[in-house]
Amino acid sequence: MPAQVSGKRYAQAIFELAREQDQLDQLAGDLQLVDQALQDEEFKAFLKHAKVPAADKIKAINTVLSAVNPLVQNLVHILVTGGLVDLLPQLHQAYEALLDEHLGRQRVEVTSAIPLEDQEMERITNFLSGLIQKEVVATTVVDESILGGVVIRMGDRLLDGSARSRLEGLRNRLRAGMSLSGT
Repeated sequence: MPAQVSGKRYAQAIFELAREQDQLDQLAGDLQLVDQALQDEEFKAFLKHAKVPAADKIKAINTVLSAVNPLVQNLVHILVTGGLVDLLPQLHQAYEALLDEHLGRQRVEVTSAIPLEDQEMERITNFLSGLIQKEVVATTVVDESILGGVVIRMGDRLLDGSARSRLEGLRNRLRAGMSLSGT
């Protein structure tokens, strides 16, 4: 795969076409279906195999993705025949980011030590929405290693309110205090 090729370019192109045709949400769903189809390792290997004729690959795409918008099918054809199958997940992510920006949404990942109640998630999303002045779409992850509290990832920002991070901070302050006192 050429080093300079990015799924973002393709995502931008299909996003513009989807916006012109007022099909932003439909194409987002279709790209999700493509992503799911590529989770099947055999199908993905078939599409990537150099000895499989392009016509056979296109026929398989049309069969597996028959419910998908022809615009998305054509995009998949272009990427598959160009040997760029691995770009499809990146393209899907980039499309979702463009759609979120267009709709004024921010995706966040909330990690907690135990599953959060619906009311707790609502409080967190309302707080974040007020903080960033955007609609918040949250996904949750359970990670017992954080011990308690929550860790929130918003794009490249991280809000770490975990018990583990507070304990590490306390440990570091205690060590610093011990070295200052000469102990």
